[in-house]
Amino acid sequence: MSTTERIGFIGASGLMGHGMARNLLAKGYPLALTVHRNRERVADLLAAGATEAPSPAALAAQSSIVFICVTGSPQVEAVVSGADGLLSMKRQGLTIVDCSTSEPDSTAKLRALAADAGASLVDAPLARTPVEAELGRLNVMVGADAATFAQLEPVIRAFAENVFHVGGPGAGHIVKLLNNFIAQAICTATAEAFAVGQRAGIDVGKLVELVSAGAVNSGLFQAMAKTLTGDLGGLKFELDNARKDVRYYTHLAENLSIPTVVGEAVHQSLALASALGHGKKYVPSLVEAQEQLTGAKIVPR
Repeated sequence: MSTTERIGFIGASGLMGHGMARNLLAKGYPLALTVHRNRERVADLLAAGATEAPSPAALAAQSSIVFICVTGSPQVEAVVSGADGLLSMKRQGLTIVDCSTSEPDSTAKLRALAADAGASLVDAPLARTPVEAELGRLNVMVGADAATFAQLEPVIRAFAENVFHVGGPGAGHIVKLLNNFIAQAICTATAEAFAVGQRAGIDVGKLVELVSAGAVNSGLFQAMAKTLTGDLGGLKFELDNARKDVRYYTHLAENLSIPTVVGEAVHQSLALASALGHGKKYVPSLVEAQEQLTGAKIVPR
């Protein structure tokens, strides 16, 4: 493995970013990172040899590739094109890899700004969970030209089990939004079915047995099914982040003049759960929101 690339990382204190950064270090890549408010989350990385940069601009000055793993487009825009952002250095040849779930329109604008500054911006969002991030087994979908993908693939494989070249620039974020829409449709439908079933008087556990033995089963369904035993952490993905992702999906469809009947329903289900106080919890708390709305008793307490 070549370690000629010098890697910068923004977002190493996050649930996904920490594992990604740790695996880059473990594979021998020189790593510098910016430190957010939560220093405890990166203490082990600094102890293992990562260095600290005071700003995104300083990170760009010393890196050939910078990975970004933050919440969404506003945060990506701030660290890329904001004051003291990555592009403020006009670092020729810098490759910026956005692993966040971002809005395609924003990504396109930042990609143009990067090109003007002599850099390139690649979209490479993630699938799977923080557990796989720590294990170096993420799925990554990359939108880039063939040459850029060839440059990045060996680096990305430091923290990924599967690396998908899904198309040219921008394709990664589009595929990610489609993936997350399908995922949240499964989660919201499951929560609703549990509430209707419980109110109708059936043992919802029997529904889980049936689904588990057939084609409707999935890892997401099983994560939601854990709520029947009181486990609301089967899918460690913040509900507000899911809501944001589906909103990006509906924006994408709206810009294409495509109706999203199911997409809007899923988005509003997530928005309602957030309004009921569950936004900072994990997605399985959709079941708790259904309890409030319907009077169903699903999660044992």
